[in-house]
Amino acid sequence: MPRTHLEVFQGYVYAGAISANADALAECFTPDGVFEAPLVPEGADFPRRLVGREQIRTEMAAYYARRVGDGLAPNLEKSGFVLHDTADPDVFIAEIDTFFDPDETVSLVQIFRLRDGRIAHLRDYFTPGLVSSDTP
Repeated sequence: MPRTHLEVFQGYVYAGAISANADALAECFTPDGVFEAPLVPEGADFPRRLVGREQIRTEMAAYYARRVGDGLAPNLEKSGFVLHDTADPDVFIAEIDTFFDPDETVSLVQIFRLRDGRIAHLRDYFTPGLVSSDTP
């Protein structure tokens, strides 16, 4: 039975934002999956575009290692999301409001394109300043 959009989304969020597990995050993607963060400037700490499961694994592991001890963790009780289905059953949109203690909220939109129950393409639109300390 194929995974629901909610299951795909929750798996992605848990692997990345909650547990910072690059291996688990990479496994959310197809082998040729693409991750894009179009609003992140070139040269920023957070990756702007990653192609393929192995690049996602490698680059996100390096990013998570650089972020250790930064104290940036979402407050799940105050955060929320809404998922929107589209006419294409392999595409859905997530609207997210993530609350970080002590008093920072980041609103973002993610567009997921699936293939065989995994993420084939993800576009993540968010404010780069919070996760990227060295923007040019």
